Amino acid sequence: MNEPDVDGVEEALALVGRPARVPAHPGGRRDASAGAQAVHGGTPWARARDIAARAGRDTPSGTVRTPLTGALGRVLAEPLTALTDLPSFDTSAMDGWAVAGPGPWEVLTTGSLLAGQGDVPALPDGAAVRIATGARVPPDTTAVLRSEHSRTDADGRHVHALKDIVPGQDIRSRGQECRAGEPLLPAATVVTPAVLGLAAAAGYDAVTTLDRPRVEVLVLGDELLASGVPHEGLIRDALGPMLAPWLRTLGVDVLGTRRLGDDAEALYEAVTGSSAELVITTGGTASGPVDHVHPVLHRAGAELLVDGVQVRPGHPMLLARLAEGRHLVGLPGNPLAAVSGLLTLAEPLLREAAGHRSRAETHVPVRDAVHGHPRDTRLVPVVHRAGQAVPLHYNGPAMLRGLAAADGLAVIPAGGAKPGDAVEILGLPWRSPISAVVSAPSPAGGFT
Repeated sequence: MNEPDVDGVEEALALVGRPARVPAHPGGRRDASAGAQAVHGGTPWARARDIAARAGRDTPSGTVRTPLTGALGRVLAEPLTALTDLPSFDTSAMDGWAVAGPGPWEVLTTGSLLAGQGDVPALPDGAAVRIATGARVPPDTTAVLRSEHSRTDADGRHVHALKDIVPGQDIRSRGQECRAGEPLLPAATVVTPAVLGLAAAAGYDAVTTLDRPRVEVLVLGDELLASGVPHEGLIRDALGPMLAPWLRTLGVDVLGTRRLGDDAEALYEAVTGSSAELVITTGGTASGPVDHVHPVLHRAGAELLVDGVQVRPGHPMLLARLAEGRHLVGLPGNPLAAVSGLLTLAEPLLREAAGHRSRAETHVPVRDAVHGHPRDTRLVPVVHRAGQAVPLHYNGPAMLRGLAAADGLAVIPAGGAKPGDAVEILGLPWRSPISAVVSAPSPAGGFT
């Protein structure tokens, strides 16, 4: 059975001026106090993301000297400068002959200059010596003559060029790529495999990176099962297995995922005792009898920066500043609503705290009309097809089926979008821009 359409209930009741009572979702936690949300409306979606990003910039971050073997995915805390010239000596770009002066050239030796050899003597005018790619070029060498562009006499004593050569041909000159002390990459660069290679080539064994923000996930709800098939009013915890891997893609350290149930005292102790820069809770953000997040934050002396967001699903999300530069993001308990909160509040905060540059906005036209909320932004799972975004079924607050098949989430403004309207697309960390465009349809998600 499909879940009740919470947004539809609210919209219909709003039209006739009656307070909305939002039912519990069989696939997730009861999160909404719709009447309260209707009164204060919450923070506009784009502004909520800006507030979260500013909170991330306010999060203290140290630096650490990180060996190259452990630096992948981290962020440079200072510019990467060359420790030496690259190349650090003149090297041959090809297998062939190092020659000096005009040809033909006399072969000096039957041996070859190989990569890894030390100093080599200067090459006399009119002489040639075999040389391998990457080998040090002798002083006074005019050019490297490729093997395929040369021939030798029958006795092997002279080399002739089959093509004209120019001075410096096929020689990688010292400092061709950079000079010692030259900046190679700015601070805030994410360490990719290519960055590791460049750092190694430039002489680094370790680089200075920003500390990763630490995150702890607290899963709330007595109705959640950690294993097995849902039964007798109990449902599986979908967020515990999903959030930690998702958060790690943002370049953070996840200290752990703890299940606390609906225990206010345990929640208070976990929030105030956590060593994480960001605590993420799931569920309990509304005003029901077991929704303890707001009372716990009040007791802890936290400052609410965002209390409700004008977005569907997920409007009961919140962001609070704890003591000593720490923060808490309260996600709704319904799975897709929680993902909405993750993308709206947690991801911008952690991206800034980790030192990552903001992602460039991507806008794609929608193929079909997309229903919008009368007042709020909607986030809708979509797939990319022929340069267009196609909305998926199974996009209710308690559903993950659409998200599992999606390439991203479309940001649908209040009132909806018409076919051809360009909308912002929030990317998913397991979908690259290329794979998203060429991926095949998934029957699991279904099109609307």
